[in-house]
Amino acid sequence: MSFPWAKQYEPQAPIMKYFDAKLPVPRLMYNAIGAGYPVPRNLNYFWNFGVLAGMALLIQIVTGVTLAMNYAANGGIAFDSVERIMRDVNAGWFLRYAHANGASMFLAVIYIHIARGLYYGSYKAPREMVWLLGVVIFLLIMATAFMGYVLPWGQMSFWGAQVITGFFSAIPVVGETLRVWLLGGFAPDNAALNRFYSLHYLLSFVIAGVVILKIWALHIPGSSNPTGVEVKGPQDTVPFHPYYTAKDGVGVGVFMLIYAALIFFSPNLLGHPDNYIPANPLSTPAHIVPEWYFLPFYAILKSFTVDFLLPAKLWGVLAMFGSILLLFFLPWIDTSPVRSANFRPAVRYGLIGLLLSVLLLGYVGGADATPRNVILGQLATAVYFGYFLVYLPIVSRLERPRPVPNSITEAVLNRHGGTSPAQTAAMA
Repeated sequence: MSFPWAKQYEPQAPIMKYFDAKLPVPRLMYNAIGAGYPVPRNLNYFWNFGVLAGMALLIQIVTGVTLAMNYAANGGIAFDSVERIMRDVNAGWFLRYAHANGASMFLAVIYIHIARGLYYGSYKAPREMVWLLGVVIFLLIMATAFMGYVLPWGQMSFWGAQVITGFFSAIPVVGETLRVWLLGGFAPDNAALNRFYSLHYLLSFVIAGVVILKIWALHIPGSSNPTGVEVKGPQDTVPFHPYYTAKDGVGVGVFMLIYAALIFFSPNLLGHPDNYIPANPLSTPAHIVPEWYFLPFYAILKSFTVDFLLPAKLWGVLAMFGSILLLFFLPWIDTSPVRSANFRPAVRYGLIGLLLSVLLLGYVGGADATPRNVILGQLATAVYFGYFLVYLPIVSRLERPRPVPNSITEAVLNRHGGTSPAQTAAMA
């Protein structure tokens, strides 16, 4: 969005004037994340998570490239090369733990970022392209995280690859061929390890490229805000710098404290002890589970136990991918003109149910497949899909939202006991 009141970049030093004329990178940065980019004045700390996601991606790329210099993608020595990084490479233990826990921190930030978008209606026009690019980034991150989990070549890495790629064989006609193509053979081995290593490395930079597209798309309509009301003038905005660079700095500080606590005090808290055992195709672990950020989708996969028209295994695969693909259609599923759930009580209750279903799926995904847990997983899966396919379309047509403020300024002033210009004029 073009803001006529935005502060314009005016280089002063001769060298900056030269660069601005020949290669205007300083102007681009100034307009993208500096004082030249006005943002709504009422953004809360949930808007920090976009910056935190970018920082987490940068950490993953830097630590990943460094680890790649010492890793050997060979089934015979991959596990030993990881142990060598931990024991013999200078600060190798730090790099390995920073990368492994960085993945968990990255996915935690992404999940909160998605939850914020769902609550505040950030997927609605005119920002639907920003949302769609965000879902693409999420899919790429999931694929990259899965391939990275295979690389240590421990027991859980090997059997995780065996189980997850095995679900592709449920696809009729081409399933088994697709699985063999993915693995480069009939079971995870050197070919699969090399493919996953190469793709894991490459996809990190693909994600960075799509992030740049997302930021570009965001700067066309401008940032959303907690009220869902569009910017109407300079009174509704403040410059990104220094106001939100300072606010983001607080979020970065909290993020780094939690991240450091994981690395230095409990680096294996979110991992699985079986992954410190070398991969053994002849010894199946008692309980195969993916990383915590895959558990809800793994639970959806396991929730289909009865063949109906199609094999249960295929239903599980379709539901697992469908649970993410549904997010692509969200801008058109929710037809309400009101964006923020702050003014939509019925949607707010539905989102609470959705959150509880996702948490329950996470529990079921990591638990044993007892009859009780299978039923809980099926109920949570029904709630998850019911929210997007039944509840939200009906509510968006029938609900009566609460009154929405006329402007961002009015909402801010009312919240803090002030008086808007319109109210001042009315009282006069």
